[in-house]
Amino acid sequence: MKTIYVDFSEIGDLEDFFLVLKKKDAVFSAVDTEQTLCGALSNSKALPLHLEFVNMSVEQLETFDEVICTLEDLNEVLDDFSFTYFLEQYED
Repeated sequence: MKTIYVDFSEIGDLEDFFLVLKKKDAVFSAVDTEQTLCGALSNSKALPLHLEFVNMSVEQLETFDEVICTLEDLNEVLDDFSFTYFLEQYED
């Protein structure tokens, strides 16, 4: 299974997110909304795939809530797709 990592330390808004995603894989070349993201991931050419968001801030969780919910829903219905996300780590 192919894994695509999206580092949120480089992302400020939805436009940035979709630009980074397009650079990660050609299957996302037409992705610019949650709907087109669903379409791209439902396409058998994209699968099997694990999509992982890393270094998310708490604020980004709110900004990207719809994207995260969409991906979590797809994780439930698509056998060859998985999705995880992780908050940024702070050292004490």
